[in-house]
Amino acid sequence: MTFTLIDFLALAIAIVGSTLQGMVGIGFGLLAAPLLFLIDPAYVPVPVIFGGFMLSVLVVSSQRHELHWRRVMPAILARIPGSYIGVLLLLAMPPHILAIVFGSSLLVAVYVSCRRFNITATPLSLGIGGFISGIVGTATSVGGPPIALVYQNETRITARNELAAFFLIGSPLSLVLLFLQGTVTDEHIMLSLKLLPGMFIGWLLSRYLGAS
Repeated sequence: MTFTLIDFLALAIAIVGSTLQGMVGIGFGLLAAPLLFLIDPAYVPVPVIFGGFMLSVLVVSSQRHELHWRRVMPAILARIPGSYIGVLLLLAMPPHILAIVFGSSLLVAVYVSCRRFNITATPLSLGIGGFISGIVGTATSVGGPPIALVYQNETRITARNELAAFFLIGSPLSLVLLFLQGTVTDEHIMLSLKLLPGMFIGWLLSRYLGAS
């Protein structure tokens, strides 16, 4: 496996995005996805989803004793049908329409992330957030804001840990569905592997900066 200058640029983007997500629970898809898409559209959605999954593995493995799996389970279960709909949308949209949807999703995600809403993390709100996250996350790789919105009134540590648990289960589900539909190529796998060092470095930086 050889790295080009473009690969190192993508790695730097992955480090910054994973550092942010390692600290607050979201940020990798929201920050890294549009920049990686500009470098190479093939980064979206498979490599970005894979990178988010690996980061979730690191966060959950280090915070597993502080997780409340039962509370986040409605969001995880609701992501299943959402992810399936996301795959169908991805297959139905031509590339130029996908680019428009991707850009629109980013604008909505930034708006939602900057607003404060009086939402309580109940089974219903978690289910709705998980369902929407499954659709958007599978189709565009930016599935963080819909579910993070539900956690706005939770502590940073609680939100980060439970969001990591959500993506730990939800991300591979999206990847499996994408693979079964034949949308995962060798190029996607190679780009995913090239992002791995950035995810690990970003996770270490998030811990150094006080995320734990």
